[in-house]
Amino acid sequence: MGSGFRVRCILAWSLRGCEHEEEASVEEEVVEAMDPKPEIEDSCKPRCVKQLISYEACVKRIEEDENGQKHCTGQYFDYWGCIDQCAAPKLFRKIV
Repeated sequence: MGSGFRVRCILAWSLRGCEHEEEASVEEEVVEAMDPKPEIEDSCKPRCVKQLISYEACVKRIEEDENGQKHCTGQYFDYWGCIDQCAAPKLFRKIV
């Protein structure tokens, strides 16, 4: 079964169930959707250098932690929170 069938099947499933026959008379152009999120996130990373430096400093500081008690979870989430705050409005403009 071609990818065109898979797309029709997924779209039709909620309405009437998926038929297991591929329509031979209808030719569809399947366009692969591109996820804009990685590109937008990459464009936001320069704005979050302060958080990245803080995270990398934490990682370096705890490298020699032998008991595994130390972590950099807060700094990690600060970094990605900064990226998300920058990227979210741009992503929502793309999907609306």
